[in-house]
Amino acid sequence: MKLSLVVVILLICGSARAQARLEIVVKNVKEAKGSVRVGIFKDSKTFLKEAIYGQVVKASKGDVKVIFESVPAGTYAISVIHDENENGELDSGMFGIPKEGFGFANDAMGTFGPPSFEKASIIIGNDPEIISIGMKYL
Repeated sequence: MKLSLVVVILLICGSARAQARLEIVVKNVKEAKGSVRVGIFKDSKTFLKEAIYGQVVKASKGDVKVIFESVPAGTYAISVIHDENENGELDSGMFGIPKEGFGFANDAMGTFGPPSFEKASIIIGNDPEIISIGMKYL
């Protein structure tokens, strides 16, 4: 009985340590119009389709900080859009060229479209992380 209690305590303590605070600094937001949307994705199958964590914050010109508390350790891809008209998506024009700002972790870029999950991913450990993502406007 004592052994099972020790195991439960170790599991609780271990899971508490296996999470980190993630601060994302979105740089070079063009203007204080609309919102900035940040999505965190767990694998290539769900990348840009279904975020496991997401936040929407008011846009402001310059840098915008978005904080996620208690993110489990692991590898994640991150995308950001400046949703100027607040319709919940990245608007695009002819040939799929984005009309609104966007960015990815590692400032990754794709050749004709978004980067791969691998290029846009970071590894989150148990310690607090601060990453910067530069907003791009085409």
